[in-house]
Formats: sequence, C-alpha cells, structure tokens
Amino acid sequence: MVCLHGTDQPTVYLSSWARVDGMTVDDMDRALYVERSLIKHLAMRRTLFVFPRELLRFAQAGASNRVAIAERRRLVREVGQAGLHQDGERWLREAGDQTLALLADGREATLSELREKIPLLTGSITQGEGKSWGGKVAVGPRVLTTLSAAGQIVRASNDGSWSTSRHRWATMSSWAGEDIEPCNEAEGEARLVELWLRTFGPGTVTDIKWWLGSTITAVRKALVGLHAVEVDLDGQIGYILPDDVESVDPVEPWAALLPPLDPTTMGWAERDWYLGPYKEHLFDTSGNAGPTAWWDGRIVGGWVQSDKGEVILQLLEDIGSEGLNALEFEAARLSGWLDGKRVLPKFPSPLAKMLTQAD
Repeated sequence: MVCLHGTDQPTVYLSSWARVDGMTVDDMDRALYVERSLIKHLAMRRTLFVFPRELLRFAQAGASNRVAIAERRRLVREVGQAGLHQDGERWLREAGDQTLALLADGREATLSELREKIPLLTGSITQGEGKSWGGKVAVGPRVLTTLSAAGQIVRASNDGSWSTSRHRWATMSSWAGEDIEPCNEAEGEARLVELWLRTFGPGTVTDIKWWLGSTITAVRKALVGLHAVEVDLDGQIGYILPDDVESVDPVEPWAALLPPLDPTTMGWAERDWYLGPYKEHLFDTSGNAGPTAWWDGRIVGGWVQSDKGEVILQLLEDIGSEGLNALEFEAARLSGWLDGKRVLPKFPSPLAKMLTQAD
C-alpha cells in the first residue's frame, strides 16, 4: 500500500487486519516498536503515515522536506505576527537545537517533559480569531512538527494502548539506528510516483498530484522518467507502468470493512468510480474518510460500533444477499478480533454521527 495513514492511531492496525490473515495487535506493535521496520513519519500533504523503513529516504526527499520548509516558514511568520518572539527564525532554531540536544543521548520524552526542560517550547498564539474553529494554539507541538517533517525526530514508543496515541519523541538516528539517507527531490518524487502507480494505477495526473501533495510539473516529469504508458479511463487520460499493461482476469466479488483514512479509500483524488454518490455520507468537510464498507470494488456504506463494541453495518444501498452475507461475515470477524474493544475514530463519518445522535 506504499504506506498506511497514521493520523488516527487504530487505522494502522485495522488497515493491516483487513489485508493480513491472522494479524494480531502484537504483530503490529513488534513491527512499530521492537523491530522498528515500520516508522511513523510526516509526509505527503502534511499527513502522518507509517512507512516501511526502506522507503523513508524517498518520502523525505519527495514529500517531507517540502512539508518541513512550509511548516517552518509559517511558524516563524505567525509567532512574529503574534508578537510572541521578535526574531522568529532565531527562536525556532534555538528551540530545535535544544530539543535535539535533550534527546541526543537516545532518550525518549513526551511533549510535556520536553516543555518542562525547554522554556522555548512554551507559549501559544491565536489562530482563526472570531471563527468557530479559532482559539489558542500552543507553539511547542508545532516546533516538534517542523523537526519531525525534517526527519530529525520521530514518534517513538507509545505510552497508550494500541488504539490510543501517547507517543514519546526520539531522534531519528537513535530510534532507527541511523539518520535518513539523503537523496534528491526528483529521485524521491519519481520513486513515490512509481510506488503509487504500482499500487493504485492506473490513475490520472490529478490523482497523483493530490496524493503526492506536489505540482503537476513534478508529476509529469516523474511520469516521463518512468516511461509511464497512457491509457483511457472512461474518456480521461490515465497512466500505468510499462510492465503493468497486460489485461488481468476479473476477480471474484470481495467484501471488506476498512477503517477511517484507509489508503484504499484515500488513494485517489477522483473517486466517483468507487465512491459513487456517497461522499457526503462518508467524508467530512475536510476530506477525511470515515469507516467504509466495500463490496465488489465499490464503497456501499460504512460501519460503526455499538456501546458493547459490536461492529454494525451501515449500508447505503441494496447489494443483494451475497454481498450482505459477505459483509455480515466481515462484521462478525472484526467484532471477534476487537473482542469488545471500542475504537473511536478521530474522523467519524457523517453517516456514523447520524447513528450516534439517533442513539
């Protein structure tokens, strides 16, 4: 899947459960926190993902560096405008240096622990004044965001349960055993585009540009370098890798229950071909997908949990007895795997909210 969305802590586990037979929470915990073969990292579209370690260098060059530069500029500008620090550049540099120094010996620390030791991480600024979403925003987490996007620090061990994010921070070099190996931006973007095509292709330039969080120029350059092949997608130009042009046999109908922000649900910008008319039911106004129910390659509804943790289907159309039986089987299987544990999504769908309000 190239990477898994990590913004909502349970998503990594549930996305993997949907694809890996017999996967357990311990399996994912071991990969994240013991073997560290999977690393949480801020990348495309300023989103937190979980990457296989070997892809970090491409993600850093092709996406994360761009995010780090933008975040740094915005934070420096906003602390200056707020009058919090006269020299925002100097403040951010010193706050970052002190954070790295405190973590330099391999130590892990929470945000609260870092703020206790580093006064430069305290303070807040006002955002969205007069708007419903406005309020005071602490600057400490944003300093850590710039450092993490730059690949200098990383979300390390988790003090919470598998479904709750209470991460500690560490330097990338201590957590991963080495710094991220550098490569140039064009190489990073080309590799990410190749991986996207391998997983999600065929797709349009619009799809790839959105997913990568870059520019059309960068995407087109990568496509040329990859010798991507043009294909017709219902009247639109799509692209696929040159070794992936052979026709494939149809697959048997399949059922899946995917969590919020699952990479398949979020993989394309132009989603009508699998989402149909259900965007307003399953995506919030910021474009975050809630839990989805799939049958035969299409989203046909969502799912929620009862107060006792039972998975409940929310179908939006009649999919026939075969589809209904298959999704009910998946719901029972997921209920059994969760064993009564409720995983409350950060991004519940409007459909899920309707059921919650009705209850």
